[in-house]
Amino acid sequence: RVVGALRRHRVPTAVLSDVLDGLGRRDQALAPGIRPLDLALDVVGRARTGLYMPVFHVEPGVNPYDLEIRLIDDLKPDEVVVLACGDAGRIAPWGELLSTACIARGAAGCVTDGLVRDIRQITELKFPVFHGGIGPLDSKGRGRVMAIDVPIECAGTLVRPGDIVVGDADGVVVIPRDLEDEVLRLAVEKVSGENATRAALLAGEPLASVFARLGIL
Repeated sequence: RVVGALRRHRVPTAVLSDVLDGLGRRDQALAPGIRPLDLALDVVGRARTGLYMPVFHVEPGVNPYDLEIRLIDDLKPDEVVVLACGDAGRIAPWGELLSTACIARGAAGCVTDGLVRDIRQITELKFPVFHGGIGPLDSKGRGRVMAIDVPIECAGTLVRPGDIVVGDADGVVVIPRDLEDEVLRLAVEKVSGENATRAALLAGEPLASVFARLGIL
């Protein structure tokens, strides 16, 4: 219900961040280095998490993609894959084939602080991906998923399974599940207030008087 309402109202991440700030949750936006692969694509959905650890060799006889495959194959419609890779800058967990598998399952998108590759193909697929960088490096021999559907820290923000993840051209915000109803209510109110503020400014009313009257900037 909340995910659908956020989509219908097209609530921007800036509004959600402001609302969460007002509720005392000032660490809900991922680090500014997390950028959309396609500025025109937004993402809204519930988090399915994966936690990577760095490795420096390929173990013989071990499938390094085992848990990653299990997570992708279990995705439900409107879920967002969120992968925590840390700041090593040497793990590219995401590419064209995983994006294709997600589209087939109705998943909403992917967010990772790791690298992404196959960017031309993903862009053609119109699948929303938010990433910490672009590079050709396979995760095999560099990183391995050690746990799925557990709380993770992605780009400095705590993400729990089921939290709502919202991404747009400004970045990515995570809405904790216990606050989602209140955040939705306040965000819709703020969007309405911003619309009224915009209309007043376009009509020529001075910014000072608009702010004094509506309290939105």
